[in-house]
Amino acid sequence: MTRRAAGAAGGIAAAVPAALFAALAGTVLHGQDVLLAGVEVPWGAGAALLLLAAVELWLGAAFRSLLPTAACGVLCYALVGWWSTLPPGKRLIIGDLAGNLWIYGIAVVTVGMLVWCRRYRRP
Repeated sequence: MTRRAAGAAGGIAAAVPAALFAALAGTVLHGQDVLLAGVEVPWGAGAALLLLAAVELWLGAAFRSLLPTAACGVLCYALVGWWSTLPPGKRLIIGDLAGNLWIYGIAVVTVGMLVWCRRYRRP
């Protein structure tokens, strides 16, 4: 196995638990909000997206490849999407503002991190 292939395999192996962590922590965090001037501000969804961005940035910089970043984003999106389609009473993410920001923000953050992490690729 070449060094590059070994690095990609290691990156994917690291991306799986990283995505699971980001999905779980983000799902727990996304529902937090604060009342400002009578308006509920979903700060938890923003914090969850910032956490995901940090994890994806770490993967891209540590493995100098876009593959772990992409794998983390896709797996995180799939997990969160699955948790949002569970039957009522078991559903972890509901279709409110915070839930929508968290679910759809994953795709936006992942694309942004893929663009950003291009600078870390090996030549």
